[in-house]
Amino acid sequence: MTSVLVTGGTGQLGRRVVRALAADGHTVRILSRSPAAPPVPGADVVVADLSTGAGLAQAVAGTTTIVHCATDPRRSGTVDVGGTERLLEAARDAGRPHVVYVSIVGVDRIPTEYYRSKLAAERTIEGFGLPWTVLRTTQFHDFVLQLLDRMTGLPVVPVPRGWRVQPIDVDEVARRLADAVAAEPAGRLPDLGGPEAFPVVELVRDRLRRTGRHRPVVKVPLPGASSAALRAGANLVPGNRSGGCTWRQFLDGRSPSQLLEG
Repeated sequence: MTSVLVTGGTGQLGRRVVRALAADGHTVRILSRSPAAPPVPGADVVVADLSTGAGLAQAVAGTTTIVHCATDPRRSGTVDVGGTERLLEAARDAGRPHVVYVSIVGVDRIPTEYYRSKLAAERTIEGFGLPWTVLRTTQFHDFVLQLLDRMTGLPVVPVPRGWRVQPIDVDEVARRLADAVAAEPAGRLPDLGGPEAFPVVELVRDRLRRTGRHRPVVKVPLPGASSAALRAGANLVPGNRSGGCTWRQFLDGRSPSQLLEG
């Protein structure tokens, strides 16, 4: 089995990737900006900082694969772009590890600052000369739920007209990344979407019913290139739907208090 470094290994996706890799018998090392307890017994935690490069040489030493899950929408230029470059430079000096990167469906079609940074990170990986695999997925269930809760907390709920989402099970994504570690470098894998796509307005109304909130819902035509791309389905993958937990199974699996808190 391989020695795998997981960046962002204490985050929502990274923790699950670490568990999946450990279950497959891999030796797992977690990159974290601060000391942290590993998600599974036996995994090592190494303190390093993608934003400065501190500790990266020690983090990548001896690894055969890097699963790059670390991201920061608030500092995407520093972490997602610059941090990826610093990680790859350290990896090149340590050998030729296989780099497995998780990205987002539509980063090349939805012109937000964060998506541009994710696309720049992809292109850096593709052109760096190390073996690589990139998997783009749709949004995780928890992210969609947080978005709905922000919207439905308002006195009047504005819903962008024509937007749809395709929520995906984070455990399914972790499993696919673990499978990529075991496989040969594959370049761009087929984009992966959740089992079902929904109009955002449908999920908003369902969320209001489930939480007992009574709010008027107003469909709003949002201008701009990003909104147009979302109306066109740039964030969806109708031709490659995943298995795993569906959106309704995700909601049904949460306790009443979790549903109220989001």
